[in-house]
Amino acid sequence: MTSNLLDKQLGDLLTQVLADADDEVIVVNPSADAIEDLIRVATEFDGDTPEVRMLADERTLKGVMDDFIVASHTADLIDAGTLTLRTTGDARQNSVLVTGETVVAFVDAGSHVGGLTAADEAFVDAAYDTYATQWEEADEFHLRTPPITKVRETLTEEISPEAQEDFSGILDTLETARGDGDGLDEVTISLLVAAKNEALLYDISKWGEDVGIASKATFSRTKTKLEDMGLLDTEKVPIDVGRPRLRLKLGDERLSGAEDDQVASVAQSILN
Repeated sequence: MTSNLLDKQLGDLLTQVLADADDEVIVVNPSADAIEDLIRVATEFDGDTPEVRMLADERTLKGVMDDFIVASHTADLIDAGTLTLRTTGDARQNSVLVTGETVVAFVDAGSHVGGLTAADEAFVDAAYDTYATQWEEADEFHLRTPPITKVRETLTEEISPEAQEDFSGILDTLETARGDGDGLDEVTISLLVAAKNEALLYDISKWGEDVGIASKATFSRTKTKLEDMGLLDTEKVPIDVGRPRLRLKLGDERLSGAEDDQVASVAQSILN
């Protein structure tokens, strides 16, 4: 790749860089949008994805990873050995992609992003050595979100295949899963799915804690909030020994009658 990449959407630019890279790519100081697009492109990439080493501003990275959708797919890439994350405290650096053959600097032009490419061998070698050294000296970023593949597999095993299909279906309708007013969070989604399938609170909260979504206490607090707002209802289920357990049910008829692709929007409208 020797020519500049102009008049492109960010995702298109990243796709071309990954397609042209032979071995590995170092991504330096990407914007929040670039991080999200890179995760999406790498997840959907058709072919052998090169190893991606990302050196990002810590605050920017944390902000992006607050979105369960992005973070869980990121965890999948990390688990597969495709992506590693480290942090830099210097947000003033240029945003660049470095491969063994080229250096691509991002230039934001509003609705499009330009990629200014340098392929001079001496320059590329010097840039690669510089950023590789920065990478080696940077702190590792520890992502606590579980891989989405593991979430789906364990939800199928621990709750039911139908619950997994509902969970994935809701995520597919959302642009973000942060729980900050812009989308439902992963705990709320899990509880709604459990209620739709009339699973036990104990089972869904144990699954959520075991897989790494949230603690049982967080599930319990969120259940109480959703119950107080009328989204969930519960019924006691006697057990042989100990206190009865709670079976979750949908508490609002608008949710009970909603199709899979409508559950998220209906729940969000009620929460708001």
